[in-house]
Amino acid sequence: MLNGIFFVCLSLSLYSAGSSLSCRWMTHKFRQHSTNSLDLIATMANNSTNTTEDEVDFPNDLYNQASKASAEDKLSFTVQILEEMVSLFEEDHSSASWEQNTVEHFLIVVTQQADGLHSCVSITLIGFLHKKKNKKLHMYFKRLSHHVLKRMGHSAEAWELIREEMKDHLIRAEQLVSPLLPN
Repeated sequence: MLNGIFFVCLSLSLYSAGSSLSCRWMTHKFRQHSTNSLDLIATMANNSTNTTEDEVDFPNDLYNQASKASAEDKLSFTVQILEEMVSLFEEDHSSASWEQNTVEHFLIVVTQQADGLHSCVSITLIGFLHKKKNKKLHMYFKRLSHHVLKRMGHSAEAWELIREEMKDHLIRAEQLVSPLLPN
């Protein structure tokens, strides 16, 4: 009996380890959603000539660490980026010059992208989603909220900085996940 349970657990873990690379959603939808989110964030551009310096450094080191991680950890990291991005854009962006419809569509696409990738992360043996939250990444997004948005009064300039930063995240996230996609 114990050997049977062990065999089932081993089989499930081996299946789960390979499932992220063969996830149907990634095969058919990831590129489409990635392109849509990048197009929408580009549409939101303010054409601002803002030269304000970033007050929060882009987390290149976290992306470098993630690029060396397992496929599942890359997906979890990307899901967290997308979820943190949605949370950030849910703050008061009324001062931004973006059309509300475009912002709403952007948030829908990014949420669908996060949910789709999330569905590709394997389920652990006890039935809970295997989802590691990166505390440093969370703190980075928290600093964006406090040091850029709140200090700049959620102004149009602050939102333009955030939009540019999020565009960079979308590009880097696509670069992180693309090698996992089938050709």
